[in-house]
Amino acid sequence: MKVLLDTNVIIHREAYKSSHLAIGQLFRWLDELKYDKFIHPITETELKSHKNAETVKSMGVKLESYHVLKTTAPVNPGIKHFIDTTDKDQNDKNDSLLLNELVEGRVDLFITEDRKIHKKAASLGVGANVFTISHIIEKTAAEHPELVKYKVLAVEKVYFGNIDVKDTFFDSFRNDYPGFDKWFNGKSEKVAYACYFKTILIGFLYLKIEGTDENHSDLDPMFPKKKRLKIGTLKVALNGYRVGERFLKIVFDNALVNKVDEIYVTIFDHTPEQLRLIELLEEWGFIKHGFKKTATGDELVYTRPFAAKADRLHPKLTFPWLSKKANVFIVPIYPEYHTELLPDSILNTESPDAYRDNEPHRNALSKVYISHSRERGLNPGDIIVFYRTGGYHKSVATTIGIVEQMYNNILSFDQLVDLCRKKTFFTPAQLREFWDRYSYSKPFVVEFLYTYSLVKRPNLAKLIELEIIKDAQSAPRGFSGITMNQLHLILKESESNESLIVD
Repeated sequence: MKVLLDTNVIIHREAYKSSHLAIGQLFRWLDELKYDKFIHPITETELKSHKNAETVKSMGVKLESYHVLKTTAPVNPGIKHFIDTTDKDQNDKNDSLLLNELVEGRVDLFITEDRKIHKKAASLGVGANVFTISHIIEKTAAEHPELVKYKVLAVEKVYFGNIDVKDTFFDSFRNDYPGFDKWFNGKSEKVAYACYFKTILIGFLYLKIEGTDENHSDLDPMFPKKKRLKIGTLKVALNGYRVGERFLKIVFDNALVNKVDEIYVTIFDHTPEQLRLIELLEEWGFIKHGFKKTATGDELVYTRPFAAKADRLHPKLTFPWLSKKANVFIVPIYPEYHTELLPDSILNTESPDAYRDNEPHRNALSKVYISHSRERGLNPGDIIVFYRTGGYHKSVATTIGIVEQMYNNILSFDQLVDLCRKKTFFTPAQLREFWDRYSYSKPFVVEFLYTYSLVKRPNLAKLIELEIIKDAQSAPRGFSGITMNQLHLILKESESNESLIVD
């Protein structure tokens, strides 16, 4: 496998200390998989002319660990079109020429942090072979679980005062915000959320509730008066394990509990980590509002309405609200799969220590459920009640999900693996078992958003008493439709938040 590395990836390895874990992990795995790392002659030239003398000096040694392409491919007509019509300067043309090596089949994969290259690749039909650092780590972890030899502590609540503000993790904040250390130390009694790789900080989140009287005079345009949840500090240095999505679940949970009208964040776009966070925020409904004036330049302001509204076709944009117009299904999930896929719904009888490791399928908000159910008529926005099997008294309803997408006509095993990548804990061998189980019926995949864990868990006996399930013999074996009134009964019996159901 020949992997072409963009200039920004090589520089990224040296210039951004905060992401050395991600870049180090990437290069280690490329070596273990025996992938050949290539750079283009253009990259060699760009590195030698980099404005940072220390980077140039370091790269003089580092370049020896890469293969420089000895020949370059003829320019593809599609690439020539970009060069002649849309590329604005020499940097854009150089990017097109690097992409040309993939288009012409000279290399198998291209890793770049440049969004414009990703858009070009998609338009030329090679988008599936172009990756960011974060995405290639996710892909590699899913396809080669044997490479994941370390354990990572899950996100946990911590006091500011127990975190080392001098940690290099916070260097980007010190660069962007003069007086950051003083501000941080002033929060010593405040609670934040942190994620560690062994003993190294790789993720940090601080939230603040703001009332209608909050002063936002430094924003352009200014905010109207609303109760808001501010994402005060957010950074993820190693997101191959979808820690960013895990943090977003915490953000939405806090917004729900505190009944805010809006969520917002101010963020610079100076580093690859910040750009990836912006991309993640936009995916979950955050929109650019304007700017905040700071001593180091204009900071971007992104907002996310939190009004009680459900978009059935695009449920991420209004997560976690449920539409009362949606169909509702109850579906079983076996105990051995339940808490792996739905970790926030862990039972009191289970040990949290067994589920502390940060793995993509645990941290992800967007997950998949694989089924052979006869009922396949689910649509985006529909609601799923997950029912952990275990018998008359031990079977319990635990979790609410929202259908994001249905994949009914899966044509090959490879397609099944591709759909489930990063969103399930099943190994390729286990997926093969699902694929081969019935010769007359292939599995389908429901992609869903992990929305809400029920406060109390009504068991099968209670569900029968409430007339949601007819009797023990009628317990669901696949997707079974229930009414919206029955969903309300489940939420009421579990002492959960019925106000999630809107419009």
